[in-house]
Amino acid sequence: MDATGGTTPTTSQTPRPGRYTIDPGGSTLSFRTTHVFGLLPVRGTFALRGGTVDVADPLSGSRISAEVDAASFRSGNAQRDGAVRSARFLDTGTHPLITFVSGEVEADAVSGTLTAHGVSRPVRLSVVQLALFEGGFTVRATLHVDRTEFGVTASPGMAGRRLDLTVEARCVRG
Repeated sequence: MDATGGTTPTTSQTPRPGRYTIDPGGSTLSFRTTHVFGLLPVRGTFALRGGTVDVADPLSGSRISAEVDAASFRSGNAQRDGAVRSARFLDTGTHPLITFVSGEVEADAVSGTLTAHGVSRPVRLSVVQLALFEGGFTVRATLHVDRTEFGVTASPGMAGRRLDLTVEARCVRG
């Protein structure tokens, strides 16, 4: 703990080995993109449904699995949110989950497979912050995604092609 009673972020320490559960109430997946030919910013969130983090020693043996509720897409514009959830974009009726399963885990990055819209692609998340607390940890990681690589190709020009994603996950000993 730091002098204010909070946790001090660090990337030089790792959580104790064991299974951790991702706390949906303390976790978010936010995004940033553009629309109208890249002129206007769009920000929003998805809800993490949950997942597990199995921390191993050595860290490279760790495994991560997470689920995101695709229908939880929120940008603050109800019309846009409905359109993105529709069959033209995410098709959340057919593809209700966005999933991530790790492959290689390092102190500053996690590689794995992201599945969205029924399409799986390799991705690499950059770990930008890790904070340990009694019984768990929080982690912030970033990722850049091209939606067209996942088959989400509607409205070229009008809807941003690339998204900057930030996951903030609170993981508690399970």
